[in-house]
Amino acid sequence: MRGRGGRRALGGARAGGGQGRGVTSARPEHEYDPLTDPLPQGGHESPWFRSDNPAPEASAPVQEPASGPVYPPGPMGAPEPVAAPQEWYEPVPPAYQQDWYPAHEPMPEPMSGPVTTADPSATAPIPAPIPAPISEPISVAEPTAAGDSTADPASTRAMPAVVVPPATGGRAERRKAAKGKGRAAPAPAPAAAPATGPDGRRLTRAEARRAAKARKDSPAVIASRVLGEAFITLGVVMLLFVTYQLWWTNVRAHQEAGSATKKITQDWADGRKPGTFAPGQGFAIMHIPKLDIVAPVAQGTSKAKVLDKGMIGHYDEGGLKTAMPSDPTGNFAVAAHRNTHGEPFRYINRLKAGDKVVVETQEAYYTYEITSELPQTPPSNVSVLKPIPVGSGFTKPGRYLTLTTCTPEFTSTYRLIVWGKMVDDRPRSKGKPDALVG
Repeated sequence: MRGRGGRRALGGARAGGGQGRGVTSARPEHEYDPLTDPLPQGGHESPWFRSDNPAPEASAPVQEPASGPVYPPGPMGAPEPVAAPQEWYEPVPPAYQQDWYPAHEPMPEPMSGPVTTADPSATAPIPAPIPAPISEPISVAEPTAAGDSTADPASTRAMPAVVVPPATGGRAERRKAAKGKGRAAPAPAPAAAPATGPDGRRLTRAEARRAAKARKDSPAVIASRVLGEAFITLGVVMLLFVTYQLWWTNVRAHQEAGSATKKITQDWADGRKPGTFAPGQGFAIMHIPKLDIVAPVAQGTSKAKVLDKGMIGHYDEGGLKTAMPSDPTGNFAVAAHRNTHGEPFRYINRLKAGDKVVVETQEAYYTYEITSELPQTPPSNVSVLKPIPVGSGFTKPGRYLTLTTCTPEFTSTYRLIVWGKMVDDRPRSKGKPDALVG
C-alpha cells in the first residue's frame, strides 16, 4: 500500500512528542512536503526523497538481512521484506504501527484491495494463502535492508516444498499404502433408519422400546422351540437305532455266521475229532430247505456269544440240558432269533407237517420231519424241552427235534414252538440225504 499513507515527517520527533494516533500540530517551516514543494537542487529523481536522508554512498556495504523468521506476504502478516537501497526509494509499506504515520493524519484502515506502488504499472492483488499440500518450492524474498519492501530477484531463495500426506488412517494403513499393498478402507455402515409405525409415523423412544420387546419371542415360544428340537433329535436317534437293529445287525450276523460255517467245515475236512464242545463252539450245520436256511449250530444259548452272531444255539446249560442228534433217544432242542441279528428262525411259523429239517454233523446227516407246532407259550414253559415234549403229541421216548423262537415278531413276550421227529440217520459216507439233493 503505497501513497499518501506512506509519508513520514522529516526531522526529529513528531509534534507533540510523537505520542498517540491522530495528534496534529503545525508543520515546521523547514519541513519538506514532496507533494507541494518543488524538487530541491541536487536531489534525487524520486519525489519521495527526504532532505534528512542522504543518498547512500557507493562504497557503503549492503546491510545483511536481520535474523529471524521469514513471513509469507499476506494481509495479516509481518511487514513485507525489503530489498537493498537503489537509486530511488519505494514508499514505505503500510504497517499497523502508529509510529509510521504523520501526527497530523489518522492511520488508515487496513485495505483488502490491490496494492498501488509509485509505479502505476506495478499493481498486484493480495496473494491468497498457500494451499496445503504444495508440490512446488516457494520463492521468498530475503530482506536486504530494514524498511524496504521490494525484493531483489538475485536475493531470493527457494524454500523446500512442504508436502502434507493425505490422511488415510493409522500408521499401519499409511505404511501399506506406501508399499502398494494397502487396501481400501471399508465403507462405513449405513445409519439405521428411524423406527416407524404402520402408518409411517416416526415412533417415540418409548414406543420403539415397546415394539422391540413385542418382537422378541415369549418364554412359551422358546420352550416350545426347545421341546421341538429335543423331539427331532430323539426321532433321529430312534431312526438310527431302528436302522442299526433291523439292517446292520443282520449284516454283521450273516458275516459271522458264514465265518463260523466255514470254520466248522474246515475242521471236518482236517479230520479234527470233537470232544466236549465249549460254550459258543460250533459243531453242526442246520439246513431248512423250504426256508432256504443254512446256519451253524453252536453249543449253548448265550445271546452275546451265540444268538447275536446269527447262529442257532443248542440248549445244554443247567437244567435245560437236551440231547444231541447222535443220542439214541432224547429231544434235540435249539433256539434262534426271529428278528434282527441274522434272524434264522424268522419264518419257522410257515413250516407245515411233512417239511424236512436236516442237521449235518461231522459223522452223519440227521433228517427230521415236522409234525406239530405250538403258536404261543410263555417263556417260563420249559416242559416243551423235555425228552418227551409236553404238547407235542409224542407219548413215548424217541429222537425228537424242538425249534423255539420269540413271538410276536419284534417282541419277546411269548415263544413259538415247532416239533419234529427223526426219520433218517445217514452217515456222511453214504452222501447227502434226499432232502438236500432235491
